[in-house]
Amino acid sequence: MFVPLKWLKDFVDIDHIEVRRLSEDLEMSGSKVEAVEVLGEEIDKVVVGKILEIQRHPNADKLLVTKVDVGSEIVQIVTGADNIREGHYVPIVLVGGTLPGGVKIKKGKLRGEESSGMMCSAKELGIADKVIPAYQKDGIYILDQAYIPGTDIKEALGINGHVIEFEITPNRPDCLSILGMARETAATFNLDLKYPEIKIDNVYGDIRDFASVEVLNTELCRRYTARVATNIVIQPSPEWMQRRLMESGVRPISNIVDITNYVMLEMGQPLHAFDLDMVAGRKIIVKQAEEGSVFKTLDGIERKMDSSMLMICDGEKPVGIAGVMGGENSEITDETKVILFESANFYSDNVRATSKKLGLRTEASARFEKGVDPNIALSAVNRACQLIEELGAGKVVQGVIDIYPNELQKRSLKVRPQRINDLLGTKISSEEIAAILKKLEIEVAQEEKSLLLTIPTFRQDITEEIDIVEEVARIYGYNRIDVTIPKGNSQGAKTNGQIIEDYAKKHLNAAGVTEISTYSFVSPKGFDMIGLPEESFMRRTVKLINPLGEENSIMRTTLMPNMLEVLSRNNNRNVESVKAFEIGRVFLPHNIPVEQLPIEKPVLALGMYGKDVDFFTMKGTIESVFSNLGIQNIEFIPEKNHPTFHPGRCANLLWENHILGVFGEIHPDVAENYDLEVRTYLGEIDFNIVLQLTRLDRIYKALPKYPAITRDIALVVKDEVYVKQIEDVIKGNGGKLLEQVQLFDVYKGKQIKEGYKSVAYALTYRGEDRTLTDEEVVKVHDKILSQLKEKLDAQLRD
Repeated sequence: MFVPLKWLKDFVDIDHIEVRRLSEDLEMSGSKVEAVEVLGEEIDKVVVGKILEIQRHPNADKLLVTKVDVGSEIVQIVTGADNIREGHYVPIVLVGGTLPGGVKIKKGKLRGEESSGMMCSAKELGIADKVIPAYQKDGIYILDQAYIPGTDIKEALGINGHVIEFEITPNRPDCLSILGMARETAATFNLDLKYPEIKIDNVYGDIRDFASVEVLNTELCRRYTARVATNIVIQPSPEWMQRRLMESGVRPISNIVDITNYVMLEMGQPLHAFDLDMVAGRKIIVKQAEEGSVFKTLDGIERKMDSSMLMICDGEKPVGIAGVMGGENSEITDETKVILFESANFYSDNVRATSKKLGLRTEASARFEKGVDPNIALSAVNRACQLIEELGAGKVVQGVIDIYPNELQKRSLKVRPQRINDLLGTKISSEEIAAILKKLEIEVAQEEKSLLLTIPTFRQDITEEIDIVEEVARIYGYNRIDVTIPKGNSQGAKTNGQIIEDYAKKHLNAAGVTEISTYSFVSPKGFDMIGLPEESFMRRTVKLINPLGEENSIMRTTLMPNMLEVLSRNNNRNVESVKAFEIGRVFLPHNIPVEQLPIEKPVLALGMYGKDVDFFTMKGTIESVFSNLGIQNIEFIPEKNHPTFHPGRCANLLWENHILGVFGEIHPDVAENYDLEVRTYLGEIDFNIVLQLTRLDRIYKALPKYPAITRDIALVVKDEVYVKQIEDVIKGNGGKLLEQVQLFDVYKGKQIKEGYKSVAYALTYRGEDRTLTDEEVVKVHDKILSQLKEKLDAQLRD
């Protein structure tokens, strides 16, 4: 919901409130602020110019040379626009001026003719393409009236001030209007709310002579009001109305259509205007559609209807889909002379169902879906007629058709001030609570220990005492409520699993790996992207009954596609190096079709690429995490058959024959699928097993009392011999005297024959109860060398 502050000021005096404070305090009182836009912020030295003369360019058929009065002087401007005429008032960017996007205008020549400035289109002034009026969309923006040349264009067009964008929650449809947000502003800042004064000075005739209405389904149409206006003159709306509509995100079309949109934005009641001459018998009938019938809406699309949908019909045919969109057969055109304004109230669930079935959502349906107060229908249609008169767009017929068989009454509710204070931990007096509620237009009657409230009909979300507690809290101010400890014996603490998860995250962050969070709903295409075969168990997924789309249609069984999407997105945005992790849940069904809740299992996903990143960077990160979690004896076993990974650069993680996960460089085909042109490394670890293996308790071990003896060995082994095989032999024969084995060099070069490599280790020997002798060390050391030669054909390097 876009709220231009200039419009808001019509109903509440906020001139003394700074914009930042206004947005912050409204957010604190429950109105979620999405953004604050400063209008015309980048526009400078743009003025109104009057075109005095237009001549053809002597050296270019498609260019014009113009003389323009800009107030301080008459300048020559060369343009290619063909919609300008002598006498037009247009926006001119002077030399040195700027436009949105940082565009700066310089003096120059076009085909030999000097050009001192530039005429502007609506788009160049920063007006969003979707809200530019159709007649102003192509060419130079032609102003609707005469201005003094040299007038600042921001002043002339009202391109100044601020627009606040609010996110309106579904329970507050009353805030989907300028008046609704003015009400919230008045309550938040303790200001007076000024309702629009609706007055129609000149009416004639009797509406019964022009139109009639019959409602056949009063459950789906709770109220139907209508008024008629004649002598209609279709033309563009005045600049001030167009400006307000555009700032609110709505495209101006014509005066009559703009009035309906203006009233909807201002008061929250959707309106529709019918060309009454196109309505057969000048009679409106509200009834359900015929099953299988076809209706062409205003957007020119034929839509198939069913009997659950409510239609607005005339004596012969449908002319509109109730609460959603009107029909092409009764739309307002340049020839329209008599109109009927519809201001009705339709059942929200039916509008929502109809809109969903047809795949058609409009500003009107968005409001009806959430619920519109039927008691504002009459005020809204009268406001529309008032604007018809003010704009000189027609003549209003006397009388209103108002069918409202079951009037919505205000609800009564009792609340206890003491209960409110108990829940909030406050000491607010009954008088102050009453004053807060009155700001929200809730009527209050004082009783002995309670307050009797009368809830206005536009607040259908207030049904119980707890709802009033929320209202009091947000207007009183959450920042004014003291922090208190909950009473009772309840206490909360993190589980052991949560503590371990936090510990792992903290260590990964310290290691320079960034945490990410991705959606649990994913696309089945992700399995193809990472190369999983059709028979893979990971393809057995929980499918959503009502997904937002194909890309969010199943619940994930692996985090690898999510991680690769993040890495791909960053790489495509020229992020040179990324190290990321996520500890998220995967969802594994017990059986297919799904008959019970799936198994939720935590998984650690790692992903990285960059200049200083390789297979061993990933391996080292994993080792570091496991070491800090107290998990020992982790083995890395080559994996050559995983379809997601490069067959020669992939390993499984094992702990006592339990596979904890897999990591490595992604397969070239997978890299191509994700448009990754850099070497990318990926890992996925079963964090559920990690939680069981973690030992965060630390056992003290005294520093050694006796000196160590170190022996370095350089072994020449075949290429296919793994380092782990060598270390297993060394550790298996080192006994209690071998304290540490450390690899410090792997070499392949001229001195080593082809097919072999040199692997160098530092072996540390130490006795716990004595200083070792050379003889003791030599005995163990020789045994290790002997076994290395016997089992791995390892030779000491010369």
